[in-house]
Amino acid sequence: MTLENLLRIRQLNKEPADKNEFNGLVKASADRLNDSQIKTLSYASRFDLAYNAAHGLALAALRASGYRSDKRYLVFQCLVHTTDLSKTQIRIFSRCHEKRNLAEYEGQYEADEQLLSELILNTNAADSTSKCNSWVDAKEYLIRCFKTQTFSRTVV
Repeated sequence: MTLENLLRIRQLNKEPADKNEFNGLVKASADRLNDSQIKTLSYASRFDLAYNAAHGLALAALRASGYRSDKRYLVFQCLVHTTDLSKTQIRIFSRCHEKRNLAEYEGQYEADEQLLSELILNTNAADSTSKCNSWVDAKEYLIRCFKTQTFSRTVV
């Protein structure tokens, strides 16, 4: 289903992209992802931080495309349209979303270090020297970052 189809069935809303929102989402995601790699934190804290970093980046990609959704799962499903991520990478985010929901809403909690490692690998914020040269490049920058698994704390 395309973004336009999701808009038509009212699963997405059309909303102009906003530079400040994009920058804020990317910065918060970078901070969360960096913190998720602090080994002295509990597994639950590291997973929450990494998951929310991934969600923030997925939301930034959706927002840079001119859409908004109030459904967390849909933000990840739209990655197929808003980035060049592989289906395998998107499935990892979907698995993490399901795991998060089981823990949050049903109390089913199991530590899975391998899944956490895959989540961090697919949203890794390591390269603080790259940056987007202009707001117009923001979406392409985010696509490149997801693809190469790095993105910058300093976007614009």
